[in-house]
Amino acid sequence: MAASLPGAGRRLLCCLFLCLLLSAAVRAATLHHEWEISYQFKSPDCVRKLAVTINGQTPGPTIRATQGDTVVVRVSNSLLTENVAIHWHGIRQIGTPWADGTEGVTQCPILPGDVFTYTFVVDRPGTYMYHAHYGMQRSAGLNGLIIVAAAPGGRDAEPFAYDGEHDVLLNDWWHNSTYEQATGLASVPIRWVGEPHSLLINGRGTFNCSAAVAGTCDATLSECAAPVFDVVPGKTYRFRIASLTSLSALNFEIEGHPMTVVEADGHYVKPFVVDSLSIYSGETYSVLIKADHQDPTRNYWLASNVVSRQPGTPTGTAVLSYLGAPRGPPPTPPPAGRAWNDTMYRFQQSVATVAHPAHVEPPPPRADRTILLLNTQNKIDGRIKWALNNVSFTLPHTPYLVAMKNGLLGAFDQRPPPETYAHQTYDIYAVQKNPNTTTSNGLYRLRFGSVVDVVLQNANMLDANKSETHPWHLHGHDFWVLGYGIGRFDPAVHPATYNLRDPVLKNTVAVHPYGWTALRFKADNPGVWAFHCHIEAHFFMGMGVVFEEGIERIAELPPEIMGCGKTKGGH
Repeated sequence: MAASLPGAGRRLLCCLFLCLLLSAAVRAATLHHEWEISYQFKSPDCVRKLAVTINGQTPGPTIRATQGDTVVVRVSNSLLTENVAIHWHGIRQIGTPWADGTEGVTQCPILPGDVFTYTFVVDRPGTYMYHAHYGMQRSAGLNGLIIVAAAPGGRDAEPFAYDGEHDVLLNDWWHNSTYEQATGLASVPIRWVGEPHSLLINGRGTFNCSAAVAGTCDATLSECAAPVFDVVPGKTYRFRIASLTSLSALNFEIEGHPMTVVEADGHYVKPFVVDSLSIYSGETYSVLIKADHQDPTRNYWLASNVVSRQPGTPTGTAVLSYLGAPRGPPPTPPPAGRAWNDTMYRFQQSVATVAHPAHVEPPPPRADRTILLLNTQNKIDGRIKWALNNVSFTLPHTPYLVAMKNGLLGAFDQRPPPETYAHQTYDIYAVQKNPNTTTSNGLYRLRFGSVVDVVLQNANMLDANKSETHPWHLHGHDFWVLGYGIGRFDPAVHPATYNLRDPVLKNTVAVHPYGWTALRFKADNPGVWAFHCHIEAHFFMGMGVVFEEGIERIAELPPEIMGCGKTKGGH
């Protein structure tokens, strides 16, 4: 069309196009961060222990950026005897798959004394997070938030208004080390990690010092004082809430204040109101509250409580403080939250979470490939494992991305894992008669650009009448959540019930006890991507798979991601 314009018109069109490019370039910034990872004695719940810190702090610094910015994080590993890798949870790493930060999948770990620089673009606004992705290191304190603002005047502007905002990072915390936990999980008989000692809000909690080892606990430390969130009467506030728990599913509430859910995993949702929010490890939400409680002269609790597992951990607390109210704890006991085994309340929230009417991205109408994954607890040589379709996942010593790009095919099992199970006959409510399984580090190779459905089926564990919630996280993608169900998934029946009208896009989704969850994504991001349960112990015990797509489209890999396994020889 431009060729049909007169010369002046073409020049004007070119100038407008150039101005748009220049304005985008002006808006986009490059943000540099220097991080030193080290062990420090910290007391987040008043009990002193070693924690993995960033620049001496846990949680680490919040990364704040604007849509389109480039984030550069130079990581120095000062742990002396321990490797490091950092995953940027929810950032899709389009064009930078080597920056995903998943040891064994996209990179060799950062060795003690080494430096590695992560560079990536934050292409979408929303609430995200980062955390360690090496062994079980996430539960040791290496984590934090990523907050991405919408580009000014862009189509991703927020479809809601508020006067101020607060960030809330939820976590669980143990006093024993991750090495002790990992060793216990690999032992015969298993020594389970147990329920967390504390629940943290923004890195702070309170442990009962009378139950701690003498001399290790000090309840007067400011380091473990309850966080305070200030509000002004009559104003509306956005609370960005992220869960980086290692084990616990949580019920979160702000005492006396209904919450309107408006964002999930970086996507705007059709607003709905809850009195408490179910949130699983790896999920983020934004909620709006109105500071209009009938008594603004007092303070109110923020509270997190364990659900889906019988709780053995006190409530995690913080304080909502109205302007003019006296400083100090609220006059009421902390809310106890929903019943821990109220599965239907949590299931109903999942179903209610759909795309905002003005931000619907319709999914492809059908899939090219369907993978059914039965999630079971199993055994290998007497050790308790988790498995998908009777295969327990193990990470290779050579990262898949490096091995596949360099033709190192002996680095992992070339046989793909099974894509289905005996879904017509398997009794999800029964304890398996033969729980023995095998291990594999094979992966699923996806045709680039194809549409893939994955259905996650939850089942009974090794103990009778026991099934837990599992939050599943997909690296490198967002997926459409097409449906949930309680009971056994039937591929001849249930796909007809899928929500193809306004499904929400997410990167982490819950599979409820004895339930199934169906999701759909496009295999259009060249790379190798982990898909796993976000419970730290469960992934360690084999609950995960890996997808490869478009590996041939990736440019030359940076040499900094190599140096382990078969790459030691300089490949």
